[in-house]
Amino acid sequence: MLSELSNILKITELRQKIIFTLVMFLVFRLGTHIPVPGVNAAVIEQLFTSGNLFGLLDMFSGGALSKFSIFAMSITPYINASIIMQLLTVVVPKFEQWGKEGEEGRKKITQITRYGTVGLGFIQAIGMAFGLKVAIINPSFGNILIIALTLTAGTTFLMWLGEQITEKGIGNGISLIIFAGIVSRLPDGIFTIYEYVIAGTINIFNVFLFLIIAVAMIVFVIMIQQGQRRIPVQYAKRVVGRKMYGGNSTHIPLKVNQAGVIPIIFASSVLMFPVTIAQFVDIAWVKTVAGWFAWGTPLQTALYALLIVFFTYFYTAVTMNISDMADNMKKHGGFIPGIRPGKPTADYLDRVMTRITLAGSIFLAIIAILPNFVGAVTNLQGVYFGGTALLIVVGVALDTMKQVEALVLMRHYQGFMK
Repeated sequence: MLSELSNILKITELRQKIIFTLVMFLVFRLGTHIPVPGVNAAVIEQLFTSGNLFGLLDMFSGGALSKFSIFAMSITPYINASIIMQLLTVVVPKFEQWGKEGEEGRKKITQITRYGTVGLGFIQAIGMAFGLKVAIINPSFGNILIIALTLTAGTTFLMWLGEQITEKGIGNGISLIIFAGIVSRLPDGIFTIYEYVIAGTINIFNVFLFLIIAVAMIVFVIMIQQGQRRIPVQYAKRVVGRKMYGGNSTHIPLKVNQAGVIPIIFASSVLMFPVTIAQFVDIAWVKTVAGWFAWGTPLQTALYALLIVFFTYFYTAVTMNISDMADNMKKHGGFIPGIRPGKPTADYLDRVMTRITLAGSIFLAIIAILPNFVGAVTNLQGVYFGGTALLIVVGVALDTMKQVEALVLMRHYQGFMK
């Protein structure tokens, strides 16, 4: 295994990509410690409890939001712009046409996504500056505008950084930035556990139980992330001139978790919104309602699971066009054995996708709510081990490993993955 891993360092191109990616990670981590001018960071840190939307955003930013640094908004506006563009591609005919034009069409969509990122980032920065006005030393309009422009510039720089990693580094740059932000919180979690053990709050058995559950969750996530239903497809033979084409067999891989981590992000944002609003509103009934949606309450947990199931079906239905898949298969002479081409094929694929999406949505719901029970069983409070972070870290790690494996196989007959 060590000799196979050494193949990575022997390839000059791959070694340069890895070094470039690590240098970009260093730039990202340095930026999380550069504060926005005119803000009292001590006041900001008091707002970051485990039950609000700021805690989720702080996780994605790698702690930059709690420090209110120039990267406080992280890459969240880009994610929102990408999701909006992905949904609009299904609704707007022009965007749908661009999506089918190959590389040129993707460049146009990417350009609009960049503009959307800047626009959404500025709006979010303005809202964040006004919402956190209590932490601004001199909350004049000019200072709020400067803070908003600084935060927008930080997000735009992160977007450029991610594109540079994608082009010159290894893996998807945007995903790797989020990955780096989440993993950077790991030392803090380990130190917190160490302090609990020293103080006698927990014992070694609690830590050992936590490690067993964590490893089991990681294995479970990998199994479901890699799980797919393979639909066999047979292509009929056809003669063009003097040559015969087709006659081969292949399959359509339908992933169990087609929606990824998006449903958890949607559900978290919806349920955490009332709690976050209550922090800035001094009205009794608003705080009472927000208490019902506090993190870990029975109502919040039940609604969280139901919303994840709903958003999984919604996002899968919007982003996956079963009818186009069946039509393209029919145009190229492909058919599923035992199923007629056209509408019967689309109905069959839709029925299969509905069933495996149910399994995927239940999996996402279990992963999302399991940390609530992990804290109660192991008595480890204040150590974040959420489903969102776990899915992102495992998913990005698997995708990056596959890209490294592909680059190694280009130079050697054998890679490093078994």
